[in-house]
This record gives sequence, C-alpha cells and structure tokens, in this order.
Amino acid sequence: MDLKDVDLNLLLVFSELLKQRRASRVAETLGISQPGVSNALNRLRKLLGDELFLRTSRGMEPTPYAQQLAEPISYALSTIHSTLNQQVKFDPMTSKRAFTIAMTDIGEIYILPTLTGLLEKIAPGVTISTVRNATVNLRDEMEAGRVDLAVGWIPDMKTGFMQRRILRHSYVCLFRKGHALDKGTLTREEFCAAKHVVVVSAGSGHGVADETMKRSGVERDIRLVVPHFVAVGHILHETDLVATVPERFAERCAEPFGLSYVPCPVPLPEIAINLFWHTKYQRDPGNRWLRELLFETFSE
Repeated sequence: MDLKDVDLNLLLVFSELLKQRRASRVAETLGISQPGVSNALNRLRKLLGDELFLRTSRGMEPTPYAQQLAEPISYALSTIHSTLNQQVKFDPMTSKRAFTIAMTDIGEIYILPTLTGLLEKIAPGVTISTVRNATVNLRDEMEAGRVDLAVGWIPDMKTGFMQRRILRHSYVCLFRKGHALDKGTLTREEFCAAKHVVVVSAGSGHGVADETMKRSGVERDIRLVVPHFVAVGHILHETDLVATVPERFAERCAEPFGLSYVPCPVPLPEIAINLFWHTKYQRDPGNRWLRELLFETFSE
C-alpha cells in the first residue's frame, strides 16, 4: 500500500472509533455527520481489506486486525499532532488547565500538600484532580488523555508508556508516642509479638511487603485490616497497634498524630515509585511541565 492512497482523515475516524466505540460520538468529536463517519469507515474497510469494527450491543467493537493497528496508528497521529504544534508554549502563570493524576492515597498524603502549595505560587490557575490507580482502566484513560500522569509502583505499565524513577520506599514501624516499643529500636521478636494493623492498598506495591513477611516465616498478631492509609494515623493515635508503612508516610503522619517510628526489623524490599505518561503526550508542553515539576520536587 502506498501512503498516497491513504487519507489522513480516515485514520482520525479510525482512532476516534477506537476510543468512543459509537459513530454518533465520533461525528460529534470530529465535527462531521454520522453518515460521513460511516462513509469514512467503509472507505477504510475497502482500503485495508478488513471489517475493522463490528456492531454489538456494546457499540462498535474492533476486530483483531483493528486492535493490531491501534497503537501504531495512535502513535503516528500523536507524532504528527505534536510536530505541527511544537511551537505551542505552556505558561503556568496564566494557564487554566485541569490535570488529572492517578495515584494511591499514600501518594496523595505525601505529594499533594507540597504540590498544592507550589501551584499556588507558580501556577495559580492550574487545578489538579486525582483518581485511584486501581479504580479506572488506567491504560485506556491515559491513552485517551483523560488521565495525564500516574505515580506509583505499576509494573504492567510498559508498552506505549514512558516512565521515570522518582523515589524508593523503605519500610518502618509506626506507633503512638509513649508506646511500649517507643525506644528507638525494635527486635524481630518484639515485632512479631506486637498487635498490628495491616493496610491492604489496592493498586499499589505495598502487598509485596506482606508477601515477603509470609515467605520469611514472620507471623504477626494482626488485629485490624484496612483498605487504605487514610485512617492509619487516627487508629495508631488511639490504640497500641503497630503499622508497617513506607517511611515517607510515617514522616507525614508522625507529628500531626503524635506518632513515632523505627526501622522495620524484618528485611523488606524497597518499592520503586515511578512517574508514568503515555508516549502520545511526550511532547505536550503542559504534560511535560507538570512531570518535570513533580520530578524536580520529589525525586531523590
């Protein structure tokens, strides 16, 4: 097939159908009629020799061949768009852009207070929304541009994405000040004998610590299991429970909740925290500005 035989507008229709799955939505997005969408799809079917999309109760479902074409066509269109708009500048002082970042609750606790303070000074019109890594189809949302960046330990975020290391998490034991274990060090025996609260944080890498303890034969007296870190400070302040948490979380919670922490006596692997973005937005000025700000502010 020769490139001169391919109408770029057909590829735009193809790309939007992959995202929207309905011809009416594609027509609205591209500013053309619904028959125009159907005509473009028919031309592309004839050109490529495949049905590409099949009508189902869930909308227009891509064929295996269409799925095979999806990423390279999306990347090619993104490259063309970036090239044509590379002179566009992002001015944080005047921008009203709304960014969405996927992160866990511990990411919110560690990152958002500092980031919000920075934005008030250097980008007063910029707003930030967060979503949980585990509550959305992160790959699709980032490819579509509905989520700009993701922060965390996300091992399956590879093809089509770029990443940059921000920091590593090491683990400590966190408890209230005046606790019997509040003496600067903690033995493995004392750790096992203590009463524990365990955080099962979906979409994060913290489950690795629990798995490591199980493999090492560490048996804890677990009295409470919670699905997130938000309540941990309140719980520890009011009880004699102990929590094994990332050190940066402990740094944020210790003073406000009257807590102390010591190194965890059980060897646990460090968790790498990376910043992710889709290759489509590698050269987007606003996306680039925000990820550079996060890296410069929080990287080790």
